Amino acid sequence: MSESNWGHLDKNQIQRLEEMLIVVDENDQVIGAETKMNCHLNKNIEKGLLHRGFSVVLFSTENKLLLQKRADTKYTCPGSFSDSCSSHPLYTPLEMEEKDAIGVKRAAQRRLHAELGIPLEQIPLDDINFVSRIHYKLQSDEVWGEHEIGYLLFVWKDVTLNPDPTEVKDYIYVTKEELEDLLKQEGKDEVKFSGWFHIIANLFLFKIWDNLNDLNKFVKPEKIYRI
Repeated sequence: MSESNWGHLDKNQIQRLEEMLIVVDENDQVIGAETKMNCHLNKNIEKGLLHRGFSVVLFSTENKLLLQKRADTKYTCPGSFSDSCSSHPLYTPLEMEEKDAIGVKRAAQRRLHAELGIPLEQIPLDDINFVSRIHYKLQSDEVWGEHEIGYLLFVWKDVTLNPDPTEVKDYIYVTKEELEDLLKQEGKDEVKFSGWFHIIANLFLFKIWDNLNDLNKFVKPEKIYRI
């Protein structure tokens, strides 16, 4: 891919496209590694390339959900509202450790700090809860897309935020009712959401919101929801 195709991406995003992601089969078994760029090109996705990712939904102790607005320089869904933090575990021993999804939790801890500036001591691994997995495929534009088995991770605590502007354009905390209203505004006043956030919201978010004190009924680590 030549530099003329980088479009809206900044140097930070271009460098991160060289990171090696975990390639998996449809049962989330590791079968290899590939660059972030290759994993997110529609031409490769259409050939079946599938990688491992994660999405964090972080609720404050007031039961408000942290939404981030993705930077305009992101390669997928730029300028869109999304979950608190979405990214990928890397093809490294620490982030590939399977037991209790500890490798994915380490990746989430790393990216919560890198994107949102949350101090590491505020997000110990024990506070990151693995709920379930979602296998989905989406196009962001004619070049970029997503095809991943995403781990849904849940955090329920108050944190300190200091976002990196190259990753996060803005953030807001919303109640369930405020999110419902914001979703109704999509397409108006430049309000838009990432495709995978819609999937998470429809499958989990509104159900979890009413059961924050009893998350166990939603914890199904062995299940992969197919979208």
